Amino acid sequence: MTTQQVLLLLLLWMWLPHPCHTEMLFRRTPDLRPKSFGGRASRNDGKAIHRQKRGWMWNQFFLLEEYTGSDYQYVGKLHSDQDKGDGSLKYILSGDGAGTLFIIDEKTGDIHATRRIDREEKAFYTLRAQAINRRTLRPVEPESEFVIKIHDINDNEPTFPEEIYTASVPEMSVVGTSVVQVTATDADDPSYGNSARVIYSILQGQPYFSVEPETGIIRTALPNMNRENREQYQVVIQAKDMGGQMGGLSGTTTVNITLTDVNDNPPRFPQSTIHLRIPESSPVGTAIGSVKATDADIGKNAEVEYRIIDGDGTDMFDIVTQKDTQEGIITVRKPLDYETRRLYTLKVEAENTHVDPRFYYLGPFKDTTIVKISVEDIDEPPVFSRSSYLFEVHEDIELGTIIGTVMARDPDSASSPIRFSLDRHTDLDRIFNIHSGNGSIYTSKPLDREISQWHNLSVIAAEINNPKDTTRVPVYVRILDVNDNAPQFAVFYDTFVCENARAGQLIQTISAVDKDDPLGGQKFFFSLAAVNPNFTVQDNEDNTARILTRRNGFSRHEISTYLLPVVISDNDYPIQSSTGTLTIRVCACDSRGNMQSCNAEALLLPAGLSTGALVAILLCIVILLVIVVLFATLKRQRKKEPLILSKEDIRDNIVSYNDEGGGEEDTQAFDIGTLRNPAAIEDKKLRRDIIPETLFVPRRTPSAPDNTDVRDFINQRLKEHDTDPSAPPYDSLATYAYEGNDSIAESLSSLESGTTEGDQTYDYLREWGPRFNKLAEMYGGGESDKDTS
Repeated sequence: MTTQQVLLLLLLWMWLPHPCHTEMLFRRTPDLRPKSFGGRASRNDGKAIHRQKRGWMWNQFFLLEEYTGSDYQYVGKLHSDQDKGDGSLKYILSGDGAGTLFIIDEKTGDIHATRRIDREEKAFYTLRAQAINRRTLRPVEPESEFVIKIHDINDNEPTFPEEIYTASVPEMSVVGTSVVQVTATDADDPSYGNSARVIYSILQGQPYFSVEPETGIIRTALPNMNRENREQYQVVIQAKDMGGQMGGLSGTTTVNITLTDVNDNPPRFPQSTIHLRIPESSPVGTAIGSVKATDADIGKNAEVEYRIIDGDGTDMFDIVTQKDTQEGIITVRKPLDYETRRLYTLKVEAENTHVDPRFYYLGPFKDTTIVKISVEDIDEPPVFSRSSYLFEVHEDIELGTIIGTVMARDPDSASSPIRFSLDRHTDLDRIFNIHSGNGSIYTSKPLDREISQWHNLSVIAAEINNPKDTTRVPVYVRILDVNDNAPQFAVFYDTFVCENARAGQLIQTISAVDKDDPLGGQKFFFSLAAVNPNFTVQDNEDNTARILTRRNGFSRHEISTYLLPVVISDNDYPIQSSTGTLTIRVCACDSRGNMQSCNAEALLLPAGLSTGALVAILLCIVILLVIVVLFATLKRQRKKEPLILSKEDIRDNIVSYNDEGGGEEDTQAFDIGTLRNPAAIEDKKLRRDIIPETLFVPRRTPSAPDNTDVRDFINQRLKEHDTDPSAPPYDSLATYAYEGNDSIAESLSSLESGTTEGDQTYDYLREWGPRFNKLAEMYGGGESDKDTS
């Protein structure tokens, strides 16, 4: 707390009534109308006791907050008119903070506060006082309630709810435009003095902004603030209590103000003339180049619309505004021709799409530039006389018939001859062909409209002198229909007739379809191939017909199925017809004509066993058979597999035993002679240390003569192992495969090879025959690559 604040507190203390002399007085008020209490008599004299009405008056206690003294702060004094000063009365205090925050002297009635009190925590305390007889502990006065009110001092500075505020205001705003309002709160008592009266002032941000002292509203202070010059401002606002007078407490906050953009700047082209080039072969829609006008504004205020307003190429070019880049893309509107015109001049205008009427005085919000486009000459490909061709031909024309002709020319002055061809990717079946000289298209295979009604071909035209420059044109061939297909039943009909059917009963409605498509629409006629005594056909004349019975009653035991040939014909030229056969089953039906059974054998089945039950029984039998087969298969697989797992040469197999060998003295367990001479396999010896599970005759293999190289190799390796000091002290097995003999390639093994890969030559592989040609190419190629690198 500063010295000024302490002096201010002392002045307030002097001005206020001093609370130390506050007393609560209990005064008796005699009642002239005595009242008796139910005839109760005193124990001493037996006289009736009359109660006098007593009353007392009290005043509020006032206490200054934030007391800094070392002693308890004196609040006030309670005093009863029954107190004679002899100490016979005892004062009792209860209520808010009694005994802890507030204590009372039982004899004198003086009340003290035991600690500092903050009014912002609690503004007043409600307590109750009573005086009792110390000896009898009976109250001599009724209990009374009083209030201790805390007087406020200026001990809280104004605070803002936000440390940093963010606000915005449009640029070019007039002076006094409201930006944002900031409000500070003071925890002091607003009803007592000026401790909570806040005044706002601006510490930083002048002369651009100002603040209203009473409301805290920040307003613009300068006219025509331009965002393009400065966009961000930081304003510091101070809130000071005591009405802004000296000695008041203050708090500050920061307001970051952003100037938002308005459309106050027109677009401007950086160049007055722009030159562009484009080849004459550029197709329609090709982008030639772009123009861009810059705008100092942002967002929608910088959006620009481009248009061509004048020039000799207004009908040849278009300009499209690119929204994301705000550029004007100039595109080709019509085909260009270097031989016709070589230079075009355009006048392009850029104009803002969102113009603010308040800033019309700044001038027109648009700009213009001149665009000159030069057409470059190139060797152009051929040009067809049409952009597409459509030919119609009947499907029954003869092979080699010309269906149409395409024409193309060379647009260059040289006028080179043209060669035509068909893109076979568009005619995979090679149904058509084209004359390369005159562009006549003719058929090379029969046509069928029912297979394909349209053929979309692509004809290629190329200059003979420059075949790389080609042009394509689509050719659409429509195959016209010829009545070459007979009508047929629309669907497969599952027809039945009830045993109890009557003559003239409808049993089926039939319809037909035809692959042909006549101009007048489909029209079918139905009739029987021959007179049938059981059924008849009645044509409905709407491409449908009804099948009717001609007699009463049918028996499925006599005839279970009837075949009814029906002739279907069309009305196109030439007339096509076909005969379809209806299969009509005889079925048992209920009284409503609903089919129940169509098989004669169904009558012989037991009444209680349905078809579904029979299927279920058969399925169970099949499942049982599958389980038995699987069980037998698994039982067979449990047998132990033979020692030799395959039927290949015994030298290619590993014979495994689950016992240990007998060491060096065990000459019967393993015969090293097998490695030296495969013929030793013939003399198969049985092991004497174990009992073999099965005895089998070893497979006979052709014997091979003893190989000296193998024997010498094994002896050398055995000697190296015997003399090796790092060899393990236990027996070890070193296995070497036998390669065989009588090979014209001799040994291909790299063992004991004294040469490196780089020193070897593989030219001899070519002398070994065609079987080694692949190896010769691989290794010979590797050497050649190595030499070339």
